[in-house]
Amino acid sequence: MTRPNSIHNLSKLCLSMLLMTGACPWAVGDEPAPTDHIRELQTMAIGRNQADFGHWGYKPEEYTQWGSHSNRLIPIYTFGTRPLQTQAEQKPALTELAAYTGKNSPYRSADALRKIYGFLPEATVSPQAGYCDQTNLCDLQKAAAQAGKKYIFLVVFDGMDWQSTWNASIDRKQKVAYKEGRGTGFHFQDYTAGGTTEFGYMVTSPHNEGTQVDVDLQTVKNPGGKMLGGYDVTRGGEFPWSIPADPKYLVASASDKRVKHAYTDSSSSASSMTAGKKTYNNAVNVYPDGSQFETIAHQQQRQDWSVGVVTSVPVPHATPACAYAHNVDRDDYQDLTRDLVGLPSIAHPQAPLPGMDVVIGGGAGTDAKEASAQGKNFVPGNLYLTGADKQTIDVTHGGKYRIAERLPGMNGASHLMEMARLAAVKNERLFGFYGVGAYKGHLPFATANGDFKPAPGRSGSAEKYTRADLSENPTLAQMTEAALVVLEAKKKPFWLMVEAGDVDWANHDNNIDNSIGAIESGDNAVRVITDWVEKHSNWEESLVIVTADHGHYFHLLQPEALITPNKVAKP
Repeated sequence: MTRPNSIHNLSKLCLSMLLMTGACPWAVGDEPAPTDHIRELQTMAIGRNQADFGHWGYKPEEYTQWGSHSNRLIPIYTFGTRPLQTQAEQKPALTELAAYTGKNSPYRSADALRKIYGFLPEATVSPQAGYCDQTNLCDLQKAAAQAGKKYIFLVVFDGMDWQSTWNASIDRKQKVAYKEGRGTGFHFQDYTAGGTTEFGYMVTSPHNEGTQVDVDLQTVKNPGGKMLGGYDVTRGGEFPWSIPADPKYLVASASDKRVKHAYTDSSSSASSMTAGKKTYNNAVNVYPDGSQFETIAHQQQRQDWSVGVVTSVPVPHATPACAYAHNVDRDDYQDLTRDLVGLPSIAHPQAPLPGMDVVIGGGAGTDAKEASAQGKNFVPGNLYLTGADKQTIDVTHGGKYRIAERLPGMNGASHLMEMARLAAVKNERLFGFYGVGAYKGHLPFATANGDFKPAPGRSGSAEKYTRADLSENPTLAQMTEAALVVLEAKKKPFWLMVEAGDVDWANHDNNIDNSIGAIESGDNAVRVITDWVEKHSNWEESLVIVTADHGHYFHLLQPEALITPNKVAKP
């Protein structure tokens, strides 16, 4: 196949391939509908398993070489952390991101790293390190609460590294507006929060990879696992946008005999951000030996704070589960949900956790007859929430939660807000349960142009949604609005996690179309939060952290290729 010599010709080539394969979503005629440029690029790349514009993994000749996480440094955007007036020589307060980055980086100190990891990782101390650790985000949240902040928001774009945001910014602005740094194009990049915003980046490596557990006994069989965590800046790079000196290093491999470092999964990383502890991959708020530790939500709840979690993926998936639950295995979904809503679980059989005030996410419609990862107490039926548990928590059956769920013919956004307002008036909790059952219960993927028509991913197939899938489900932003209605009505300080989980699902699928759309959806939720702060609070009493739990491994070789010919940038 002849390589195109221009972006225009590349688009024409993609279009012709779509028409020949029948993958085009619009009617074929003399005047086709406007092209969906990102969808075309993704479709062509999957069809050839090669693309000039970029690739996933360390093999440029293979588009889908890598479908898992990486050990890349991850950006952090904070709002409400930078004081408006500081003296030049004054040491940053623990409520500032700067207290953990730059010359204050724990990666400059062997003692600090021993405290974080429980051991001194090889090839990890760096005298010039400017990055912090994931656990420092929990330190920042705790310091904010102790200093008098009343509203703390942790927004996690699961799987969104700097490169993912760069892709999305180029598509949004229709130009390559930056090649390093904080960037521009999205609300979380451009918003200043009255001059109180900061930008930094962090190491996400776990305590270890390769831990084996017994989910029924809630025990760890081999503490320490098979590969320890750490970060070698000489091979991985000193910035999130760095090109690694050893491309294999960031995916726990190596081109030589030097040490390998484990890359994190979502549960280990989320545990670090919510509880400030390093642990093994697959752990939900337990130490490497399997013993439990508290999250900031537990601690603040004891101080009479309200706590909540919102996600675009199933409610008990790794990141939202780590807001509050305990388990030696992230895949023990039904028990994780029980922790979130205050029911007896395998981790808390006799004395259940109090439960969160708001839990909204996916998982509806996903049934299974068996699930070995969930242990002997798995109940056939919905994979994430048993029918009996759902009835137990329902206020109409004497429970604590007003339930909003996907219902046939019911507009998801309207119904959720109606239930949120009712819960607010009656001082009830709120449980929202939505999603597309055919696709493991997540919300529909919006895609780069927002038309909910995903391109194929590494499996070679693409999700297809019905009109009901789109109308009966709220968006992540609408879920966030509903959560705030309930939390605000309680007239108490609150802690809220919001997860744009579909970024991770898209990147696992090597799908830039879905990835860009997911970042757009998550950014809309961030705007809901900052609008709420401006209307109901201020940046002296509110903290917002926007970040990701880990990165993937896409390499954009031709940034200009993501620009659509003759397209106007989004406002």
